Amino acid sequence: MPLIETNGLTKRYSSVTALDGLTLDVDPGIIGLVGPNGAGKSTLIKILLGLVDATTGTAEVLGLDAAREGLRVREVVGYMPEHDCLPPDQSATNFVIHMARMSGIPPAAARERASEVLRHVGLFEERYRHMGGYSTGMKQRVKLAQALAHDPQLLFLDEPTNGLDPQGRDEMLDLVERTGHEFGISIVMSSHLLSEIERVCDGLIVIDEGKLMRTGRIAELTDETAVLAVEVEWDADRLAEMLADRGLEVQVLGRELEIAGGGSDGVHDAILEAVVALNLPLVRMERRRRTLEELFRPDSDGAAEASNGAG
Repeated sequence: MPLIETNGLTKRYSSVTALDGLTLDVDPGIIGLVGPNGAGKSTLIKILLGLVDATTGTAEVLGLDAAREGLRVREVVGYMPEHDCLPPDQSATNFVIHMARMSGIPPAAARERASEVLRHVGLFEERYRHMGGYSTGMKQRVKLAQALAHDPQLLFLDEPTNGLDPQGRDEMLDLVERTGHEFGISIVMSSHLLSEIERVCDGLIVIDEGKLMRTGRIAELTDETAVLAVEVEWDADRLAEMLADRGLEVQVLGRELEIAGGGSDGVHDAILEAVVALNLPLVRMERRRRTLEELFRPDSDGAAEASNGAG
């Protein structure tokens, strides 16, 4: 069963279109929902949770209709919101117990679950302190803990590294990855930083101005755009010219060449034949995957390839 399915999902606010005909079919795993600020990520999450109605189109989460079965969706899905929403005069323990009880968990089981998830997020020793005295990183961890309180099958994390310093971001990303693996649940994590998505996610959804730009497995996407990096002692320009004459796409970077189609045996053989024909000393040849940031940089060829693969 797909994790998420949407068909023609559109959301308009007066003259603003937050989502524009979004059609998705997302498999289980740790999924990155990425796009610039204002792309429609938070709107999509709220529609999938049944908190906001779409203008047109349909959405299903774990086989449940988000519009008609929103309550049932929220029973099996945890949500970590982007903004600070924690009561400052409450302890983390009391807050997480309350959230567990709101999900229908009995009192004793709710206390046990609160201790378990607060230990998981690294706040067990600080669990009785009022949250008003917590750092931003600690508050983010509490929000993650409450999202786990009712033992969900799926988590929506809206910008979980928001407001954190580099060390705090690293720790939160490690925690997200561990949560997916240790709890055995799927996660949809929104972010505007592609480097974060690439670090922890298996799959990718890219939206911009409410439209789908790309969706798929990250490994497949970076595989499709892999290049062969070739370094020779001299005459890199002559080698590039010969390879271009053979129909290959070549970029010269000093003594190094980058040749598109890095996954093809034919490309590999053509390079070796050209090196031998020109009698050039080959220093190295290696297959290199592009990062997501390289692929979706606006001026890159990969950005065009990614957009062409949308839908």
